[in-house]
Amino acid sequence: MTDQTPTPEMAPENKPEAPVATPATEAPVASGQPEVAATIAQPASPAPVTQIAPEKPKASLQGGYYWGTGRRKAAVARVRIKPGDGKFIINKREVSDFFRLKKDRDAITAPLTAAESTKGVDVFVNVGGGGLTGQAGAIVLGLARALCKLNGDYEQAMRDGQYLTRDSRVVERKKYGQRGARRRFQFSKR
Repeated sequence: MTDQTPTPEMAPENKPEAPVATPATEAPVASGQPEVAATIAQPASPAPVTQIAPEKPKASLQGGYYWGTGRRKAAVARVRIKPGDGKFIINKREVSDFFRLKKDRDAITAPLTAAESTKGVDVFVNVGGGGLTGQAGAIVLGLARALCKLNGDYEQAMRDGQYLTRDSRVVERKKYGQRGARRRFQFSKR
């Protein structure tokens, strides 16, 4: 069996394209058959393509607020900020009512101080889980993320203060046959 490749003599002839029909301008033929006007659209000349840089969507702006979520230990904080006069509300309470310790109040206001916008934004926080120290750490991370969404220029100040770093340390689980994660029951030889 020989392998035959098509040659120009074997290939079917290329048929010329049919001329493009245009709408009929003549009077209809009175032969009793309905008039059929075949129109074929001619391809339009391509429009000049202009490259437009895609604009970054403001996905973080929801309901007029910039959102940031922070986690620390078992605590989760949802932080909303908007330009305002410096209100700071945590779980519908003032900061001084929620955090009694000065170190926790200083920790949660540190990202605002680093961004030099202490009185320029209103902060609303919903936080739950864990203890007060974990909740303060979660608020710091959520607030730093929200400030970066508000103004991208704040990101370097947040990174320098290490406010955007997630502290992934959590409590180690208790193991079976032990009193805790590492603590064993007292061993008795007899």
